[in-house]
Amino acid sequence: MGREAQDQRRRVAPRLLDVAERAGVSLATASRALSGSEGVSQVLAEHVRSVAEEMGYVANPHARTLAGGTTSVAGLLVYEVGDPYFAEIANGVVGVAAKHGWSVQVGHTERRASAEAVQIRLMRAQRVGVIVMAGSGYVDPAMEAETARELRTYEEGGGRVVVVGRHHLPADAVLPDNVGGGQAVAEHLLDLGHRHLAVAAGPEHLTTTDDRLSGIRAALAAAGLDPAGLAVVHASFTREGGRDAVRRILAEHPATTAILALNDAMATGVVSALRERGISVPQDVSVTGFDDIQVAQDLAPALTTVRLPMSEMGSAALELALRPPAARPRRRRLGSELVVRDSTAAPRR
Repeated sequence: MGREAQDQRRRVAPRLLDVAERAGVSLATASRALSGSEGVSQVLAEHVRSVAEEMGYVANPHARTLAGGTTSVAGLLVYEVGDPYFAEIANGVVGVAAKHGWSVQVGHTERRASAEAVQIRLMRAQRVGVIVMAGSGYVDPAMEAETARELRTYEEGGGRVVVVGRHHLPADAVLPDNVGGGQAVAEHLLDLGHRHLAVAAGPEHLTTTDDRLSGIRAALAAAGLDPAGLAVVHASFTREGGRDAVRRILAEHPATTAILALNDAMATGVVSALRERGISVPQDVSVTGFDDIQVAQDLAPALTTVRLPMSEMGSAALELALRPPAARPRRRRLGSELVVRDSTAAPRR
């Protein structure tokens, strides 16, 4: 073989078949090892990856797509890219994806059910291998009907779906402890002596809002208080939503001594709006949050909140998605932890 032909051969990118031959495995085994799929021992998978790295092999997901398969790309659907809650979940998804040699494509739905279906159709067209839906489900199953149809078509084509939170969808799910967290934070305020509670709640059509409220009401009932008397103001799950909720709570429920915001973004707005009105936290009104995003401990005062393992939620979701499907939808339940900081204190007598 002449030097020119040899140089040309060196310039040709190695194929998966070349990796399989050098590693001494079948083409299917090489594919599973490099994609992180089950059915290949860890030792053998590391051997194949080492050979691929030595040869300079790079997977070609575009070619795989043209062949009618799926890509090693995970689709992640979130309500708001900039929301710290979803950023933490995405961090967990990206970490698992990197470990398995996958990449992540993020879709933004702006808390609109119709946008979920659009994003799923786009991901189907791009043949993503799995989809993780990180946004809350909806209390009314009818709001998820279009999404359910799109996901059913996607799964019939070989795709895998995992949801984070309570949904009316036939999919594997990672379930954060929203009910238990709501109960724990309400019990904390009741133990401090608060009896005039108000909730800065998220949108009432979301299961996340519904579950956290259920936990709070359960704590009230256990303390011998009437849950129906709980003051609840619904607003967006944002800082501005918290500020709006405070305006309404102070106008409609002036005796309030503690405000439970149903996420930390709302809690930052609650604290800000109270401060603007000369109301001291926690001396005049105690404030709690939910999720324990990074900024919660940096607020002044530092925020009492419910810690959810958000990064672990993302990791668990993608790990489930990369496993073969089961006969019935699987459920992975994760706990919550009450974190008491400086934004809560006993009410003034």
